[in-house]
Amino acid sequence: MSYAVREVLQAVERLWPAAGASSWDETGLVCGHPDDEISRVAFVVDVVGDTVDEAVEESTDLIVAHHPLLLRGVTSLAGDTVKGSLVTRLVRARCALLSAHTNADVVAEGTSGVLASLLRLTDVRPLEPDATGEAGIGRIGRLPSPTTLGALAASLSQILPATAGGIRAAGHYDAPVSTVALCAGAGDSLLDHPSVLAADVYITSDLRHHPASDARDRALLGAGPALLDTSHWASEWLWLEAGARQLRAELPELDVRVSDLRTDPWDFVVTQ
Repeated sequence: MSYAVREVLQAVERLWPAAGASSWDETGLVCGHPDDEISRVAFVVDVVGDTVDEAVEESTDLIVAHHPLLLRGVTSLAGDTVKGSLVTRLVRARCALLSAHTNADVVAEGTSGVLASLLRLTDVRPLEPDATGEAGIGRIGRLPSPTTLGALAASLSQILPATAGGIRAAGHYDAPVSTVALCAGAGDSLLDHPSVLAADVYITSDLRHHPASDARDRALLGAGPALLDTSHWASEWLWLEAGARQLRAELPELDVRVSDLRTDPWDFVVTQ
């Protein structure tokens, strides 16, 4: 059985309402027509050459991407530009594309919620809650039992898909940790958040040198958390299966799969 793209858009709105998206974000339908009929859907984090190739090869009718392809303004979608070539290939293959980004971050079973669940955190609440108090950016909670920073990093490495960069830590290996703050994806904007400062460790991605250095010095003074810096792609890839499961429940006749392709941009590291 097939569904119209508009029916998928309606389901997406029920699951990840656009009103939950950040003001700077771009979500929703990127290409394809609401009247198009689809039967096969693929969930990906990034719209890149590899995921587009896979979708076309597998006769996918719709890609649901976490990251928007056209987040920042472009003046051309010519086929010889990077983004234009991806859109051109999708349109030629009659494969629609939509994104669910920050609107899929903030819901209860969003990117941070899934990571908190996999870490088995208890007493979980958003770092920046919405009016209901149940959804919002990031999560903070307590581990089932106290552990060390090194042991937590090792556990996290078993939860996340492998990437070249692995997990970077700032803090003493044997430092005790019980309270965990986290933000799947890039969360350095929350380094000064009161709940983050009160946690034993903060897990996020894409930490830059100076903010991380300042946070590390603060932690050494006993005024902030240790840091675990993960792959942006890996921390958000965990959400894809939850998103796919929810969409299947909304539209049971859809063939919905999750792409296993690694779209972390780094291929290898060289250690000294």
